[in-house]
Amino acid sequence: MKFIKRLMWVAVFCIFLGVGTIFGFYLYVKPELPDVATLKDVELQTPMQVYSHDGKLMAQFGEKRRVPVTMDEIPQPLIDALLATEDTRFYTHYGIDPIGIARAAIVVAASGSAKQGASTITQQLARNFFLSNEKKIMRKIKEIFIAIHIEQLLTKDEILELYFNKIYLGHRAYGIGAAAQVYYGKTLDQLTLSEMATLAGLPKAPSTMNPIYSVDRATFRRNVVLRRMLDEKHISQFEFEQARAEPVVARYHGADIELSAAYFSEYARAWMFERYGEEAYTSGYRIYTTANSTLQQAAQQASIDNLLRYDQRHGYRGAITSLWGEDDEPADEEAIRRALRQQPTYGALRAAVVTEVTEQDATVMTRNGEQITLDWDAMKWARRFITDDRQGPAPKVATEILTAGDVIYIAPQEDEWVLSQVPVANTAFTAISPNDGAVLAMVGGFNFVHSKFNRATQSIRQVGSSIKPFIYSAAIDEGMTLATLINDAPINRWDQSMGVAWRPKNSPATYNGPTRARIGLATSKNVMAVRVLQRVGLDDTIDYLTKFGFKRDDLPRAEAIALGAGSLTPLEMSQGFAVFANGGYFVEPYFIERVEDAVGNVLYEAQPTQVCRDNCDPQLSAEAQLSSLFGVEEDLLENSTDDIPQHAPQVISEQTAFLVREMLESNVWGGGDWRHGSGWNGTGWRAQTLRRRDIGGKTGTTNDSRDTWYSGYGPGVVATVWVGFDDHSRRLGRTSLNSNLGDGQTVGGAAGANTAQPAWVDFMRTALADTPVQRKQIPDNISRVRIDRDSGLLTPRSDHTTMFEYFLEGTEPTELVDETETSIFESGETLPAEELF
Repeated sequence: MKFIKRLMWVAVFCIFLGVGTIFGFYLYVKPELPDVATLKDVELQTPMQVYSHDGKLMAQFGEKRRVPVTMDEIPQPLIDALLATEDTRFYTHYGIDPIGIARAAIVVAASGSAKQGASTITQQLARNFFLSNEKKIMRKIKEIFIAIHIEQLLTKDEILELYFNKIYLGHRAYGIGAAAQVYYGKTLDQLTLSEMATLAGLPKAPSTMNPIYSVDRATFRRNVVLRRMLDEKHISQFEFEQARAEPVVARYHGADIELSAAYFSEYARAWMFERYGEEAYTSGYRIYTTANSTLQQAAQQASIDNLLRYDQRHGYRGAITSLWGEDDEPADEEAIRRALRQQPTYGALRAAVVTEVTEQDATVMTRNGEQITLDWDAMKWARRFITDDRQGPAPKVATEILTAGDVIYIAPQEDEWVLSQVPVANTAFTAISPNDGAVLAMVGGFNFVHSKFNRATQSIRQVGSSIKPFIYSAAIDEGMTLATLINDAPINRWDQSMGVAWRPKNSPATYNGPTRARIGLATSKNVMAVRVLQRVGLDDTIDYLTKFGFKRDDLPRAEAIALGAGSLTPLEMSQGFAVFANGGYFVEPYFIERVEDAVGNVLYEAQPTQVCRDNCDPQLSAEAQLSSLFGVEEDLLENSTDDIPQHAPQVISEQTAFLVREMLESNVWGGGDWRHGSGWNGTGWRAQTLRRRDIGGKTGTTNDSRDTWYSGYGPGVVATVWVGFDDHSRRLGRTSLNSNLGDGQTVGGAAGANTAQPAWVDFMRTALADTPVQRKQIPDNISRVRIDRDSGLLTPRSDHTTMFEYFLEGTEPTELVDETETSIFESGETLPAEELF
C-alpha cells in the first residue's frame, strides 16, 4: 500500500509538474502568440482576374494560384481522402491529437528518427497562417497553443474550409481548387477518385510528390491515400482496386482562359497596378473590360492572318536553325523534342523539325512527338525572300524549300498544317463603339510573347491619307460642298524657307483636272487635299483637327499634313473616325468597365460620355464637354453616385458629319455609271465584298509605303488597321506574281488598300454579320438635288451624265450647266484658278 500511495503521489506530482510546465510555456509564449481572431475575417491572397465585357476570363495575374471553394463545393470523397491521410480524428480532438503524439513518440523512440508526423490539420493551419516551417521546439509549442485557440474560435468545418483553401500543393497552386485546375484542368466536382486521392496526398511533399514532377512518387503516394481510405471504410474494395488501376496522368494547366487577348489584358493589368499597387495582385479583384469576346477574336484572327499573308507574299526567309547537316546523323526523337521545347510558340504557330523531304512533300515532328506531313500545297508559296522588293522564282520541288534537320514553324489552315514563319513586319488593330468610346477589340501586335510593345496605343506613326477626311471636314465647315470642283493638277511651288520647290504628287501620278470633292477624297487625290488645306488655312486646319482629340504636338505645322505627315496612334485614328460615324460627337476611348472585389462589391465603375441626340439636358452636356476636353479627377467620377450618363460634346455639326460619311462611303463604292464608261472606284473598293451600303472608310499610305492604314465604320463600330515595320526606315516593299498560286494574288507596291484594308474587311464581316443593313438617316437641313457629274452644276437632264448630290441647305449650286459647252473633262481645259479650290 505504501508503494501504491507513493506512486500515486509521484503521479499527482508529475501531473501538476506537467500542467505547470505547460502553463509556464503558455505564459512564456503568450506575448508572441498571434490573434487568431483574424481568421474570422481572413482574406486569402487570390489573383487578379481580367474579364471581357461578356464575362469571359482573359487573364489572371498574381504569384499565387488560388480558386477559393466552400465546404459545399468540396466532394465528400476528397474530404475523406484528406482526413484519412492527414488527421483521422479531426472531428473528435481539440486541436491536438494526444494519441497521434504518443504514437509518433513511440516511433521516434523505436527508430531514432521522426518517421511519423503528429500535427493535426488544425496545427498545420496554424503553421500556414502564423508560423514558419523551421523545426524548433518553440515553434512546435506555439503551434499547439495556436491550434487550441483556433479550435475555440472556429467550427470544425470552418477550420477544414480554411485548410483546403490555404494549403500549398505545388506549382504555385494554393488550395485544393487551384490544384485541381493546375494538374487536371478541372473543377473539384469533375475529379475522379484517383485524382482526388492524388491531390490529397500532396500536403506531405507538394514539390516532389506532385504528378508533374514525378509520376512514380505521385502514384505511390496516391496508393497510400487509397489504402487509408479503404482502412477507414470510406471506399469499398472494388472502388479501391478500380482507382488504384487508373494511371496517374497530369500536366500543367494555366488559368482556364476563355478569351486570349494578351495586349488588352496587359493594358488592364497596368491600369490596375497604377491604381491599386501591389494589392491588385493579391486581393482577388475582378476587372471587367469593355472587350467584346466575339469582336476581339475576330480582330485577332483578321489582323494576324492578314499580316501572315503579307509576309508570305514577300517570300520565305528560311529555317530558324538546323539540328543536323546533310552529312550528319539525324537527331533522335528525344533530342528533337528537347530542341523544340526551346522554341517559343506564337499563337497558332508551332515549331517543328523537318525529318524527311521528298519531291512534293515533307515530314515534320512537333514537340509532342507528332509526325505531320506537309504536302505541296502547304509549302508552294515559299519562294525565296531576297529583299523587301524582290522575291526569288517560284519553287518546283519541296527540296528547294526544306532540308532534313530544319527547325521551322507550321500553322493550322483549314484542318491541315502548312509551312509558315514569324513575320518581320507588324500590325495593330483597334475597334471602338462610336456611341460611348468603349474599346471593343484591340490587337497590339503579331504576338505578345514575340513583343510586349502595344502598337495600338503606344506606336505613333504617320497616318498618310487617313488624315484627309478631317481636312475635307474643315473645308465643308468653311462652305465647300461635295460638288465643289477642286483642281486635280500638279503643284510646283518654291519654298523660300527651305530653298527647294515643293512638288506634291498623286499616287499614282495621274491628274484629272477639275474634279468634284467627293471624288477627290474617295480616290485619295493628294494635290486636291493640299488645295483644300490651302483654302482653309494651315493654322485653322490644325485648330480644327484638335476637335477630334488629336494632340497639337503630333500635327506638324506644314502643308504636308494634308498628305499625312501627322503622326497618331491607331486608337486615336479610331477615336477621330468615330466623330463622323456618330454624327459629330467626341467620345473618348476607355477600356475598363468596372472593378469588383473578391465578394462582388463594385470598387470602380466607368462613367463614359455617351452620344445623346434627343431630349438631352444642355447643362449636363456642357459639364460632359468640360470633362472630356479639360479632364476631371478620376476620384470624382469613381465616387459619383449619379447614374445619369454624361453626354458627349458635339464638336462638328451633324450635317458636316453626314457629308463626310458620304465621301467615305464613296471610298468603298465609288460612283459614276459603269455601263456608259464613267464608273470609278474609291481606294477602298475591296470592302464591296461586304455588300453593305452603310459602311465607309479611308485608306492611308505614307511615303515609300512605310505605314499602311485603313480606318472605317459600320453600324455600331469603328475600326482601324495599321501594318508596317517597327523600324520606321524600312519600307513594306513590293511583290511580284507567284506562278505557283492562282488568281486573286496581291502584287505591286504595298498600300493601305491591299496591305491593311483586307484585315478590316475580314473583321467587319464578323462584326456586322448579325446586324441588318441600316437605312441612311438624312439630318435636317440637308437637301438633295440633281447635278451634272462633270461640272457639279444644276442640270435639267436625268441621264447617265447626272446624279443626285447632298448639300447643306443654302449651299446648293444656283447655276445651270450650259448644255452647249464642251465638258471640261472632254476638252482638257482648266478653269481659272479663282473658280477652283
